[in-house]
Amino acid sequence: MEIKQQPKSAPYLYLQIAARIEKQIMSEVLKAGDKLPSVRMLCRELGHNMSTVTQAYYELESRSLIETRPRSGYYVSVPPKKRLAVPGTSNPSAEATLHNQDDLITRVHKDSENPNVTLLSLGVPDKSLLPIAKLNKGMLQAMRTLDGSGTAYDHVQGNDKLRREIAKWSLSWGGDLDDTDIITTSGCMNAVAYCLHALTKPGDTVAVESPAYFGILQLTQTMGLNVLELPTNATTGIELEALKKALTQNKIKVCLLISNFNNPCGASMPNEHKKEVVKLLEHFNVPLIEDDLYGDLYFGSNRPTTCKTYDESGMVLYCNSISKTLAPGYRVGWVAPGKFKDQVLRLKLSHSISSTTITSEVVADFLKNGRYENHLRKIRQILHNNSMKYSRAIANYFPESTCVSRPEGGYFLWVELDKDINTLDLYERAIKHNISIAPGRMFSLKQQFDNCLRLSFGLPWSDELEKKIKLLGILINKG
Repeated sequence: MEIKQQPKSAPYLYLQIAARIEKQIMSEVLKAGDKLPSVRMLCRELGHNMSTVTQAYYELESRSLIETRPRSGYYVSVPPKKRLAVPGTSNPSAEATLHNQDDLITRVHKDSENPNVTLLSLGVPDKSLLPIAKLNKGMLQAMRTLDGSGTAYDHVQGNDKLRREIAKWSLSWGGDLDDTDIITTSGCMNAVAYCLHALTKPGDTVAVESPAYFGILQLTQTMGLNVLELPTNATTGIELEALKKALTQNKIKVCLLISNFNNPCGASMPNEHKKEVVKLLEHFNVPLIEDDLYGDLYFGSNRPTTCKTYDESGMVLYCNSISKTLAPGYRVGWVAPGKFKDQVLRLKLSHSISSTTITSEVVADFLKNGRYENHLRKIRQILHNNSMKYSRAIANYFPESTCVSRPEGGYFLWVELDKDINTLDLYERAIKHNISIAPGRMFSLKQQFDNCLRLSFGLPWSDELEKKIKLLGILINKG
């Protein structure tokens, strides 16, 4: 970035510096996600003092043109004039016809088998974002130290070291867990499945967000459960009044929520909402299965709390894993099931006996030695940059009427197009160009969200990827 030096006597130097940086942002010389020079470096380049340059950056922050990230510096935001509106609160219809999405979901998943397809559809970290060499080193170490080189069964409740490290990690979100509270599982969905089996029987009703993660919808259908989809805000998550009304009017057996950076909207419940949800469900004696799979992928300065943070009665069953942060194929997850621990433990014993021994040991060492936190700092920064760059590209190439979510963590952008655009048709046209998207109808059991899609920003940003998003915009504009 080049900024011509101005005479030191010029008035309001910080405004002049801010104006020149703003010009470069608006002309896209500086693009969303680009890192700005440090205050110290810009002082040296311009010959100004720290106060002047700091004021310039504060001015740009106040205009939402740049943002600061803890221990990282200043980055360009999406310019306000290119910032699209955020989707409104969903309004799922109770009368809408049930719709089976299994075939569509299977097709989208199969796209990952073709190495030529750009996977904007699936929420998994690209292998380039993972510390594979360090994981391999950890695997060798685990084989040397474990009984039978990791071939033996582990304890039913799970690897002792891993459970201790998970309990310590829970302090980051205000948890009050010890190793005896935790049961390891084969990923987060396996944890959720154990919880649902422990709490429900066929015909029971489960309340979820709408739109909802399609994996949860598929799971409930295989178990013969009824699903109540509730209005959800794309920024703050499930609508409290809708939940309260449903609890009053319906015989809800269990509530299942993704509290932080949910899938597919990226919404995160404010702390007060989490407290209120826990209080509401305790009042109605309804357990909450909390999926916090994306909670560690926050873009701000602090890790968000969870509903489990405010659980005093043991009614919250907290589920998580490292599938979206460290190693999807390791299948290492866990659940803190509160007062339902015995039921969940019996289910694990009858369904799988033991978790995977060797991968549990590797993850435990990653947590214990601080490598996990070091890795998270890097992947958070990359995902944050990606989210801004994807958002900028959508603003540049999609119709002006497009709405897109503004997640503060996680992997997903929820995109809402004009009502006359069918994203299933868009998927069919895009896949012919080797672009895979997730049509909105995948995220509901009802015939809705046909004009929406979910895009994952887990792929590394590149000029080629921008061309793919541009092509997607062209396909949308052609209708």
